[in-house]
Amino acid sequence: MTKPAPARYRTKNWKSYNEALKRRGSLLVWLDRDMVWLAPRAGRPGRPPVFSDAAVQFCLMVKVLFGLPLRQTTGMVASILKLADLDWPVPDFSTLSRRQGKITVQITNRRGPGPLNLLVDSTGIKFLGDGEWLARKHGTHRRRQYRKVHLAMDTATGDIRAVEFTSSREGDSPVLPELLDHIPPDEDIGTVTGDGAFDTRRCHTAILDRGGTAIIPISRNGRLWKEDCPAARARNDILRATKRFGRSTWKQWAGYHLRSRFEAKMRCLKSFGERIASRDPDRQTAEIHIRIALMNRFNALGTAEIERVT
Repeated sequence: MTKPAPARYRTKNWKSYNEALKRRGSLLVWLDRDMVWLAPRAGRPGRPPVFSDAAVQFCLMVKVLFGLPLRQTTGMVASILKLADLDWPVPDFSTLSRRQGKITVQITNRRGPGPLNLLVDSTGIKFLGDGEWLARKHGTHRRRQYRKVHLAMDTATGDIRAVEFTSSREGDSPVLPELLDHIPPDEDIGTVTGDGAFDTRRCHTAILDRGGTAIIPISRNGRLWKEDCPAARARNDILRATKRFGRSTWKQWAGYHLRSRFEAKMRCLKSFGERIASRDPDRQTAEIHIRIALMNRFNALGTAEIERVT
């Protein structure tokens, strides 16, 4: 039997994508000259903050983007402001450290046409423990500790629309309703695609409450649920279709294999580092949100449009 030829793909917008890749390396592309750098007067008792949240977020984005300690971050920011001919003051490292635990990171995203189709999953990220090489060479000296990042990605734009940061003991399915709560109520949800860990009544109910359709595979030994609610009936329809046509056919028909794009997004998240530098939970959450904000900004600059040739 002749082996089938491998699939071939072609990038349709290589010229614009090439320009977008070059813009990602520009130092000034992250700096908005119209941002409010100094914090406005709040009229409350006590010493007001000197720098706005936008200024602190910009400094933290530079820190995460280039993998710098806080003191080197202040030097990098001062150089960027000098290149841009701006005489703005630069926050010191203690101010950045203190404000990182309190800041609400603004994550921009784009809305595609039509209903929102989401891909949901989670990944672990290390914040304490020996590195991979040291562990293989000499063995672990202390237990590694992880946190879990739960994400929901828009299939149309590739932007991260919702993020939750939890402990490593938290499962995937309990966090899905919280991810869906991040989506504005006036935005229609078309489909929500996840792996078998989301095959629970709570997840199917949360998806149906938002008017969406669940694309969640059923385990091979899965059984029919008692049809006492709409979520159970929708889940049983998936199980019947899987048994009649086969798991592979159902996954192709439902578009389940789009989850491969989400795996690539997870690699993008860890391209900023396999571990997070902060130890405080609030600062860790801000650091993860900064990574998501950077990823969405990269997407906004331009992404590749790939089509299958053969």
